[in-house]
Amino acid sequence: MTAPLIFIDLETTGTRATRDRITEIAALKIIDGQPVDAWSSLINPGIRVPVNISQLTGIDDDMLADAPHFEDIAESLREWLGDGHTLVAHNARFDYSFLRNAFKREGHDYRAPIICTLRLSRRLAPQEPQHNLKALLARHAIERTRAHRAEDDVKALWALWKTWQVRYSDEVWSSALAEELRYRTLPAHLDSRQLKDLPESPGVYFFYGYNRLPLYVGKSVNLRRRVLSHFQRDYQDNKAMRLAQQIHHIEWEETAGDLGAQLREAQLVKTLMPIMNRQLRKQRKLTTWHWPSHADQPALISGDVLTKPYDGALYGLFRSAKDAKDALRTIAEEHKLCPQVLGLTKGKGRCFASQLGKCVGACQGKETLPGHTQRAQEALAQLQIKAWPWPGRIIIQEGPTASGKRAWHVVDHWCYLGSAETLKKAQRLTQASLPAFDVDSYRILNRFLRTPEQHGLSVKALER
Repeated sequence: MTAPLIFIDLETTGTRATRDRITEIAALKIIDGQPVDAWSSLINPGIRVPVNISQLTGIDDDMLADAPHFEDIAESLREWLGDGHTLVAHNARFDYSFLRNAFKREGHDYRAPIICTLRLSRRLAPQEPQHNLKALLARHAIERTRAHRAEDDVKALWALWKTWQVRYSDEVWSSALAEELRYRTLPAHLDSRQLKDLPESPGVYFFYGYNRLPLYVGKSVNLRRRVLSHFQRDYQDNKAMRLAQQIHHIEWEETAGDLGAQLREAQLVKTLMPIMNRQLRKQRKLTTWHWPSHADQPALISGDVLTKPYDGALYGLFRSAKDAKDALRTIAEEHKLCPQVLGLTKGKGRCFASQLGKCVGACQGKETLPGHTQRAQEALAQLQIKAWPWPGRIIIQEGPTASGKRAWHVVDHWCYLGSAETLKKAQRLTQASLPAFDVDSYRILNRFLRTPEQHGLSVKALER
Protein backbone atom coordinates (compact mmCIF):
# COMPACT_ATOMS: atom_id res chain seq x y z
CA MET A 1 0.00 0.00 0.00
CA THR A 2 1.66 3.26 -1.15
CA ALA A 3 -0.89 5.79 0.16
CA PRO A 4 0.33 7.84 3.15
CA LEU A 5 -0.39 6.09 6.46
CA ILE A 6 -0.37 7.39 10.01
CA PHE A 7 -0.03 4.78 12.72
CA ILE A 8 -1.64 6.25 15.82
CA ASP A 9 -2.46 5.35 19.41
CA LEU A 10 -4.18 7.31 22.16
CA GLU A 11 -4.40 6.85 25.90
CA THR A 12 -7.53 8.25 27.55
CA THR A 13 -9.25 8.79 30.90
CA GLY A 14 -11.98 6.27 30.04
CA THR A 15 -14.03 4.74 27.25
CA ARG A 16 -16.67 7.44 26.57
CA ALA A 17 -15.49 9.46 23.60
CA THR A 18 -17.84 12.39 24.22
CA ARG A 19 -17.10 12.72 27.94
CA ASP A 20 -13.65 11.28 28.64
CA ARG A 21 -10.46 12.94 27.45
CA ILE A 22 -7.14 12.09 25.76
CA THR A 23 -4.06 11.82 28.01
CA GLU A 24 -1.44 10.81 25.43
CA ILE A 25 -1.05 10.83 21.65
CA ALA A 26 1.65 9.11 19.61
CA ALA A 27 1.74 8.83 15.83
CA LEU A 28 4.13 7.63 13.14
CA LYS A 29 3.84 8.92 9.56
CA ILE A 30 4.64 6.42 6.79
CA ILE A 31 5.13 7.50 3.16
CA ASP A 32 6.10 5.02 0.43
CA GLY A 33 6.55 2.36 3.07
CA GLN A 34 9.08 4.34 5.13
CA PRO A 35 8.74 6.29 8.41
CA VAL A 36 9.22 10.00 7.70
CA ASP A 37 8.03 11.73 10.87
CA ALA A 38 6.73 11.05 14.39
CA TRP A 39 4.55 12.84 16.92
CA SER A 40 4.34 12.12 20.64
CA SER A 41 2.96 14.11 23.55
CA LEU A 42 1.25 13.75 26.89
CA ILE A 43 -2.00 15.74 27.02
CA ASN A 44 -3.45 17.44 30.09
CA PRO A 45 -7.09 16.26 30.00
CA GLY A 46 -8.39 18.94 32.36
CA ILE A 47 -9.98 16.24 34.51
CA ARG A 48 -8.60 13.72 36.98
CA VAL A 49 -7.35 10.38 35.70
CA PRO A 50 -9.24 7.53 37.42
CA VAL A 51 -7.08 5.29 39.60
CA ASN A 52 -7.83 2.17 37.55
CA ILE A 53 -6.76 3.95 34.35
CA SER A 54 -3.53 5.12 35.98
CA GLN A 55 -2.81 1.57 37.08
CA LEU A 56 -3.34 0.36 33.51
CA THR A 57 -1.34 3.01 31.64
CA GLY A 58 1.07 4.29 34.26
CA ILE A 59 -0.09 7.84 33.47
CA ASP A 60 -1.20 9.82 36.52
CA ASP A 61 -2.26 13.38 37.32
CA ASP A 62 1.24 14.47 38.35
CA MET A 63 2.68 13.43 34.97
CA LEU A 64 0.03 15.48 33.16
CA ALA A 65 0.10 18.61 35.30
CA ASP A 66 2.56 20.48 33.05
CA ALA A 67 1.52 18.81 29.77
CA PRO A 68 -0.24 20.90 27.10
CA HIS A 69 -4.02 20.82 26.84
CA PHE A 70 -5.47 19.53 23.57
CA GLU A 71 -6.51 23.06 22.62
CA ASP A 72 -2.82 24.05 22.77
CA ILE A 73 -1.74 21.48 20.19
CA ALA A 74 -4.93 21.13 18.11
CA GLU A 75 -3.82 23.41 15.26
CA SER A 76 -0.33 21.95 14.90
CA LEU A 77 -1.58 18.35 15.22
CA ARG A 78 -4.31 18.94 12.64
CA GLU A 79 -1.72 20.32 10.22
CA TRP A 80 0.64 17.39 10.94
CA LEU A 81 -2.09 14.80 10.32
CA GLY A 82 -2.76 16.35 6.93
CA ASP A 83 -5.65 15.60 4.59
CA GLY A 84 -6.32 12.20 3.09
CA HIS A 85 -3.81 10.32 5.24
CA THR A 86 -5.22 6.98 6.40
CA LEU A 87 -5.12 6.37 10.16
CA VAL A 88 -4.00 2.90 11.25
CA ALA A 89 -4.80 1.81 14.81
CA HIS A 90 -5.70 -1.24 16.83
CA ASN A 91 -9.45 -1.05 17.51
CA ALA A 92 -9.32 2.04 15.30
CA ARG A 93 -12.83 3.39 15.87
CA PHE A 94 -11.99 3.92 19.53
CA ASP A 95 -8.99 6.15 18.77
CA TYR A 96 -10.73 7.80 15.83
CA SER A 97 -13.80 8.65 17.95
CA PHE A 98 -11.71 10.30 20.66
CA LEU A 99 -9.69 12.22 18.07
CA ARG A 100 -12.79 13.45 16.23
CA ASN A 101 -14.48 14.56 19.44
CA ALA A 102 -11.36 16.34 20.67
CA PHE A 103 -11.05 18.25 17.39
CA LYS A 104 -14.78 18.97 17.36
CA ARG A 105 -14.52 20.69 20.75
CA GLU A 106 -11.92 23.00 19.17
CA GLY A 107 -14.07 23.76 16.13
CA HIS A 108 -12.45 21.31 13.68
CA ASP A 109 -14.44 18.75 11.70
CA TYR A 110 -11.64 16.20 11.40
CA ARG A 111 -12.25 13.19 9.16
CA ALA A 112 -9.91 10.50 7.85
CA PRO A 113 -10.04 7.00 6.37
CA ILE A 114 -9.19 4.36 8.97
CA ILE A 115 -7.72 0.87 9.01
CA CYS A 116 -8.31 -1.27 12.07
CA THR A 117 -5.50 -3.76 12.67
CA LEU A 118 -7.72 -5.79 14.99
CA ARG A 119 -10.18 -6.40 12.14
CA LEU A 120 -7.33 -6.84 9.68
CA SER A 121 -5.87 -9.58 11.89
CA ARG A 122 -9.20 -11.40 11.86
CA ARG A 123 -9.20 -11.33 8.06
CA LEU A 124 -5.61 -12.54 7.80
CA ALA A 125 -5.83 -15.26 10.46
CA PRO A 126 -9.49 -16.15 11.09
CA GLN A 127 -8.45 -19.46 12.66
CA GLU A 128 -6.70 -17.71 15.56
CA PRO A 129 -8.79 -17.24 18.74
CA GLN A 130 -7.24 -13.97 19.95
CA HIS A 131 -6.52 -10.74 18.11
CA ASN A 132 -5.76 -8.23 20.86
CA LEU A 133 -2.46 -6.42 20.49
CA LYS A 134 -0.74 -8.31 23.30
CA ALA A 135 -1.62 -11.68 21.71
CA LEU A 136 -0.54 -10.55 18.23
CA LEU A 137 2.82 -9.27 19.42
CA ALA A 138 3.47 -12.51 21.30
CA ARG A 139 2.42 -14.60 18.27
CA HIS A 140 4.86 -12.78 15.99
CA ALA A 141 7.64 -12.38 18.60
CA ILE A 142 7.54 -8.58 18.53
CA GLU A 143 8.88 -6.81 21.62
CA ARG A 144 7.12 -3.87 23.27
CA THR A 145 8.82 -1.88 26.04
CA ARG A 146 5.68 -0.60 27.79
CA ALA A 147 2.13 -1.79 27.22
CA HIS A 148 -0.62 0.83 27.14
CA ARG A 149 1.77 3.68 26.40
CA ALA A 150 1.02 5.36 23.10
CA GLU A 151 4.53 5.69 21.67
CA ASP A 152 5.49 2.06 22.38
CA ASP A 153 2.16 0.77 21.06
CA VAL A 154 2.60 2.69 17.80
CA LYS A 155 6.11 1.33 17.26
CA ALA A 156 4.88 -2.21 17.96
CA LEU A 157 1.96 -1.73 15.56
CA TRP A 158 4.29 -0.61 12.77
CA ALA A 159 6.51 -3.65 13.42
CA LEU A 160 3.44 -5.90 13.25
CA TRP A 161 2.39 -4.30 9.94
CA LYS A 162 5.82 -4.97 8.39
CA THR A 163 5.73 -8.56 9.68
CA TRP A 164 2.36 -9.14 8.04
CA GLN A 165 3.59 -7.76 4.71
CA VAL A 166 6.42 -10.31 4.70
CA ARG A 167 4.36 -13.21 6.03
CA TYR A 168 1.42 -13.01 3.61
CA SER A 169 1.38 -13.11 -0.18
CA ASP A 170 0.59 -9.94 -2.12
CA GLU A 171 -2.77 -11.41 -3.11
CA VAL A 172 -3.82 -12.27 0.46
CA TRP A 173 -2.52 -8.97 1.85
CA SER A 174 -4.18 -6.83 -0.83
CA SER A 175 -7.47 -8.69 -0.50
CA ALA A 176 -7.51 -8.28 3.29
CA LEU A 177 -6.74 -4.56 3.02
CA ALA A 178 -9.41 -4.01 0.37
CA GLU A 179 -12.00 -5.79 2.51
CA GLU A 180 -10.98 -3.78 5.57
CA LEU A 181 -11.29 -0.46 3.74
CA ARG A 182 -14.67 -1.47 2.34
CA TYR A 183 -16.09 -2.24 5.79
CA ARG A 184 -14.03 0.19 7.85
CA THR A 185 -17.05 1.53 9.79
CA LEU A 186 -17.92 -1.88 11.24
CA PRO A 187 -17.22 -2.81 14.88
CA ALA A 188 -13.79 -4.33 15.44
CA HIS A 189 -15.04 -7.74 16.57
CA LEU A 190 -17.67 -8.15 13.84
CA ASP A 191 -16.97 -10.27 10.77
CA SER A 192 -18.19 -8.39 7.67
CA ARG A 193 -19.38 -11.69 6.16
CA GLN A 194 -22.25 -11.65 8.65
CA LEU A 195 -23.71 -8.63 6.84
CA LYS A 196 -23.60 -9.87 3.27
CA ASP A 197 -27.06 -11.44 3.38
CA LEU A 198 -28.67 -8.73 5.52
CA PRO A 199 -31.92 -7.90 3.66
CA GLU A 200 -33.49 -4.54 2.89
CA SER A 201 -36.83 -5.68 4.33
CA PRO A 202 -38.77 -5.31 7.60
CA GLY A 203 -37.75 -7.31 10.63
CA VAL A 204 -35.92 -7.45 13.95
CA TYR A 205 -32.18 -7.71 14.50
CA PHE A 206 -30.06 -8.99 17.38
CA PHE A 207 -26.64 -7.78 18.50
CA TYR A 208 -24.70 -10.31 20.59
CA GLY A 209 -21.50 -9.83 22.55
CA TYR A 210 -18.84 -12.29 23.63
CA ASN A 211 -20.25 -15.73 24.53
CA ARG A 212 -23.56 -14.85 22.85
CA LEU A 213 -24.50 -12.28 25.48
CA PRO A 214 -27.62 -10.43 24.20
CA LEU A 215 -26.66 -6.77 23.86
CA TYR A 216 -29.46 -5.18 21.88
CA VAL A 217 -32.64 -6.01 19.96
CA GLY A 218 -33.97 -3.54 17.40
CA LYS A 219 -36.50 -3.34 14.59
CA SER A 220 -36.79 -1.60 11.26
CA VAL A 221 -38.68 -1.55 7.98
CA ASN A 222 -35.24 -1.80 6.32
CA LEU A 223 -32.97 -4.13 8.29
CA ARG A 224 -29.80 -3.48 6.30
CA ARG A 225 -30.01 0.29 6.42
CA ARG A 226 -30.85 0.33 10.13
CA VAL A 227 -28.12 -2.09 11.22
CA LEU A 228 -25.43 -0.24 9.26
CA SER A 229 -26.64 3.10 10.64
CA HIS A 230 -25.61 1.98 14.13
CA PHE A 231 -21.98 2.17 13.05
CA GLN A 232 -21.99 5.37 10.99
CA ARG A 233 -21.96 8.00 13.75
CA ASP A 234 -21.02 6.04 16.87
CA TYR A 235 -18.25 8.54 17.64
CA GLN A 236 -20.95 11.05 18.64
CA ASP A 237 -22.81 8.82 21.08
CA ASN A 238 -21.40 6.98 24.09
CA LYS A 239 -24.07 4.29 24.03
CA ALA A 240 -23.50 3.61 20.33
CA MET A 241 -19.75 3.46 20.87
CA ARG A 242 -20.13 1.11 23.86
CA LEU A 243 -22.39 -1.10 21.79
CA ALA A 244 -20.02 -1.14 18.81
CA GLN A 245 -17.08 -2.06 21.05
CA GLN A 246 -18.92 -5.16 22.32
CA ILE A 247 -20.66 -6.58 19.23
CA HIS A 248 -19.34 -9.97 18.11
CA HIS A 249 -22.32 -11.41 16.25
CA ILE A 250 -25.48 -10.27 14.43
CA GLU A 251 -28.67 -12.18 13.65
CA TRP A 252 -32.03 -11.11 12.26
CA GLU A 253 -35.58 -12.23 11.58
CA GLU A 254 -37.58 -10.95 8.63
CA THR A 255 -41.20 -9.97 9.22
CA ALA A 256 -44.09 -9.21 6.89
CA GLY A 257 -44.11 -5.55 7.85
CA ASP A 258 -43.69 -2.86 10.46
CA LEU A 259 -46.39 -4.16 12.82
CA GLY A 260 -44.83 -7.61 13.01
CA ALA A 261 -41.39 -6.09 13.59
CA GLN A 262 -42.59 -3.87 16.43
CA LEU A 263 -44.57 -6.63 18.17
CA ARG A 264 -41.68 -9.07 17.85
CA GLU A 265 -39.18 -6.53 19.19
CA ALA A 266 -41.31 -5.79 22.26
CA GLN A 267 -41.71 -9.52 22.89
CA LEU A 268 -38.03 -10.42 22.42
CA VAL A 269 -36.69 -7.60 24.57
CA LYS A 270 -38.64 -8.96 27.53
CA THR A 271 -37.58 -12.54 26.76
CA LEU A 272 -33.87 -12.01 26.06
CA MET A 273 -33.36 -9.03 28.43
CA PRO A 274 -30.60 -7.39 26.32
CA ILE A 275 -28.40 -5.21 28.49
CA MET A 276 -28.84 -2.09 26.31
CA ASN A 277 -32.62 -2.22 25.77
CA ARG A 278 -33.78 -0.35 28.86
CA GLN A 279 -36.93 1.17 27.36
CA LEU A 280 -38.91 -1.99 26.59
CA ARG A 281 -37.15 -4.38 28.94
CA LYS A 282 -39.24 -4.16 32.09
CA GLN A 283 -42.58 -5.91 32.32
CA ARG A 284 -44.24 -3.31 34.51
CA LYS A 285 -47.36 -3.73 36.61
CA LEU A 286 -49.50 -0.75 35.73
CA THR A 287 -52.53 0.90 37.29
CA THR A 288 -55.43 2.73 35.67
CA TRP A 289 -58.41 4.82 36.72
CA HIS A 290 -61.66 2.87 36.24
CA TRP A 291 -64.84 4.93 36.17
CA PRO A 292 -67.80 2.51 36.32
CA SER A 293 -71.10 3.48 34.72
CA HIS A 294 -73.36 5.47 37.06
CA ALA A 295 -70.56 6.02 39.61
CA ASP A 296 -69.63 9.46 41.01
CA GLN A 297 -65.89 8.82 41.19
CA PRO A 298 -63.20 6.61 39.62
CA ALA A 299 -61.38 3.75 41.35
CA LEU A 300 -57.72 2.86 40.98
CA ILE A 301 -57.28 -0.71 39.70
CA SER A 302 -54.70 -2.94 37.98
CA GLY A 303 -54.08 -2.38 34.28
CA ASP A 304 -54.71 -6.10 33.79
CA VAL A 305 -58.41 -5.17 33.52
CA LEU A 306 -57.68 -4.44 29.85
CA THR A 307 -57.37 -8.16 29.16
CA LYS A 308 -61.09 -8.74 29.77
CA PRO A 309 -64.41 -6.93 29.21
CA TYR A 310 -65.15 -4.14 31.68
CA ASP A 311 -67.98 -1.75 32.53
CA GLY A 312 -67.53 1.99 32.17
CA ALA A 313 -64.31 3.67 31.06
CA LEU A 314 -60.58 3.44 31.80
CA TYR A 315 -58.27 6.44 31.98
CA GLY A 316 -54.49 6.37 31.74
CA LEU A 317 -51.83 3.75 32.42
CA PHE A 318 -49.51 4.60 35.30
CA ARG A 319 -46.43 3.03 36.84
CA SER A 320 -47.64 3.62 40.40
CA ALA A 321 -50.65 4.69 42.42
CA LYS A 322 -48.81 7.92 43.23
CA ASP A 323 -48.37 8.73 39.53
CA ALA A 324 -52.06 8.02 38.92
CA LYS A 325 -53.20 10.24 41.79
CA ASP A 326 -50.82 13.03 40.79
CA ALA A 327 -52.21 12.98 37.24
CA LEU A 328 -55.83 13.08 38.45
CA ARG A 329 -55.00 15.82 40.97
CA THR A 330 -53.43 17.97 38.22
CA ILE A 331 -56.51 17.58 36.00
CA ALA A 332 -58.78 18.38 38.96
CA GLU A 333 -56.90 21.62 39.63
CA GLU A 334 -56.95 22.64 35.95
CA HIS A 335 -60.72 22.12 35.66
CA LYS A 336 -61.78 23.08 39.21
CA LEU A 337 -63.05 19.57 39.91
CA CYS A 338 -63.67 18.54 43.50
CA PRO A 339 -60.82 16.39 44.91
CA GLN A 340 -63.13 15.20 47.67
CA VAL A 341 -65.81 13.93 45.30
CA LEU A 342 -63.09 12.34 43.16
CA GLY A 343 -61.83 10.44 46.21
CA LEU A 344 -58.45 12.20 46.30
CA THR A 345 -59.13 13.67 49.76
CA LYS A 346 -61.31 12.60 52.65
CA GLY A 347 -63.99 14.58 54.43
CA LYS A 348 -67.58 15.79 54.25
CA GLY A 349 -69.10 19.10 53.31
CA ARG A 350 -67.11 21.92 51.78
CA CYS A 351 -63.61 20.85 50.73
CA PHE A 352 -60.44 22.86 51.22
CA ALA A 353 -60.04 23.41 47.46
CA SER A 354 -63.47 25.07 47.43
CA GLN A 355 -62.35 27.48 50.15
CA LEU A 356 -59.42 28.44 47.91
CA GLY A 357 -61.68 28.94 44.90
CA LYS A 358 -60.26 25.86 43.16
CA CYS A 359 -63.46 23.77 43.25
CA VAL A 360 -66.80 24.73 41.70
CA GLY A 361 -68.61 23.20 44.67
CA ALA A 362 -69.86 19.67 43.98
CA CYS A 363 -68.90 18.88 47.60
CA GLN A 364 -71.50 21.37 48.93
CA GLY A 365 -74.27 21.03 46.37
CA LYS A 366 -73.36 24.03 44.22
CA GLU A 367 -72.78 21.61 41.34
CA THR A 368 -74.78 18.44 40.76
CA LEU A 369 -72.92 15.14 40.96
CA PRO A 370 -74.00 14.14 37.42
CA GLY A 371 -72.77 17.51 36.16
CA HIS A 372 -69.47 17.09 38.01
CA THR A 373 -69.10 13.54 36.63
CA GLN A 374 -69.67 14.78 33.08
CA ARG A 375 -67.08 17.56 33.47
CA ALA A 376 -64.57 15.18 35.03
CA GLN A 377 -64.94 12.59 32.28
CA GLU A 378 -64.63 15.26 29.61
CA ALA A 379 -61.42 16.48 31.27
CA LEU A 380 -60.11 12.91 31.46
CA ALA A 381 -60.98 12.15 27.83
CA GLN A 382 -57.39 12.89 26.79
CA LEU A 383 -56.30 9.89 28.89
CA GLN A 384 -59.12 7.50 27.98
CA ILE A 385 -57.97 4.04 26.97
CA LYS A 386 -59.67 2.71 23.90
CA ALA A 387 -61.91 -0.22 24.71
CA TRP A 388 -61.30 -3.45 22.80
CA PRO A 389 -63.72 -3.03 19.86
CA TRP A 390 -64.19 -6.72 19.03
CA PRO A 391 -66.10 -9.39 20.97
CA GLY A 392 -63.01 -11.59 21.31
CA ARG A 393 -59.87 -12.58 19.45
CA ILE A 394 -58.87 -11.25 16.05
CA ILE A 395 -56.43 -12.22 13.31
CA ILE A 396 -54.51 -9.41 11.61
CA GLN A 397 -53.12 -10.18 8.16
CA GLU A 398 -49.98 -8.25 7.20
CA GLY A 399 -48.26 -8.29 3.84
CA PRO A 400 -47.29 -9.42 1.36
CA THR A 401 -43.89 -7.72 1.19
CA ALA A 402 -41.96 -7.28 -2.05
CA SER A 403 -40.58 -10.78 -1.52
CA GLY A 404 -44.06 -12.21 -0.98
CA LYS A 405 -43.81 -12.64 2.79
CA ARG A 406 -47.09 -12.61 4.74
CA ALA A 407 -47.96 -12.98 8.40
CA TRP A 408 -51.05 -13.47 10.51
CA HIS A 409 -50.97 -11.95 14.01
CA VAL A 410 -53.34 -13.19 16.71
CA VAL A 411 -54.50 -10.62 19.30
CA ASP A 412 -57.08 -10.58 22.09
CA HIS A 413 -57.95 -7.55 24.25
CA TRP A 414 -54.72 -5.79 23.25
CA CYS A 415 -52.65 -8.87 24.16
CA TYR A 416 -50.35 -10.28 21.47
CA LEU A 417 -50.60 -14.08 21.30
CA GLY A 418 -48.12 -14.61 18.46
CA SER A 419 -47.67 -14.67 14.68
CA ALA A 420 -47.65 -17.34 11.99
CA GLU A 421 -46.73 -17.53 8.31
CA THR A 422 -50.00 -19.23 7.34
CA LEU A 423 -53.60 -18.71 8.35
CA LYS A 424 -53.89 -22.36 9.37
CA LYS A 425 -51.00 -22.05 11.82
CA ALA A 426 -52.39 -18.76 13.12
CA GLN A 427 -55.72 -20.40 13.93
CA ARG A 428 -53.88 -22.77 16.27
CA LEU A 429 -52.62 -19.75 18.20
CA THR A 430 -56.20 -18.73 18.92
CA GLN A 431 -56.33 -21.57 21.45
CA ALA A 432 -53.41 -20.13 23.45
CA SER A 433 -54.02 -18.78 26.94
CA LEU A 434 -54.06 -15.01 27.34
CA PRO A 435 -50.70 -13.54 28.45
CA ALA A 436 -50.33 -10.76 31.00
CA PHE A 437 -51.20 -7.28 29.77
CA ASP A 438 -48.20 -5.55 28.19
CA VAL A 439 -48.35 -1.78 27.78
CA ASP A 440 -45.83 -1.76 24.92
CA SER A 441 -47.89 -4.20 22.85
CA TYR A 442 -51.02 -2.21 23.69
CA ARG A 443 -49.52 1.03 22.40
CA ILE A 444 -48.23 -0.63 19.23
CA LEU A 445 -51.56 -2.31 18.47
CA ASN A 446 -53.61 0.77 19.33
CA ARG A 447 -51.57 2.85 16.89
CA PHE A 448 -51.82 0.38 14.01
CA LEU A 449 -55.45 -0.63 14.53
CA ARG A 450 -56.76 2.93 14.40
CA THR A 451 -56.26 2.89 10.63
CA PRO A 452 -55.37 -0.68 9.63
CA GLU A 453 -55.85 -0.10 5.90
CA GLN A 454 -53.21 2.65 5.86
CA HIS A 455 -50.71 0.12 7.22
CA GLY A 456 -51.65 -2.58 4.72
CA LEU A 457 -53.48 -4.66 7.34
CA SER A 458 -56.74 -6.57 7.21
CA VAL A 459 -58.53 -7.56 10.41
CA LYS A 460 -60.84 -10.51 10.95
CA ALA A 461 -62.79 -11.06 14.16
CA LEU A 462 -63.02 -14.68 15.27
CA GLU A 463 -66.22 -16.24 16.47
CA ARG A 464 -66.32 -16.75 20.22
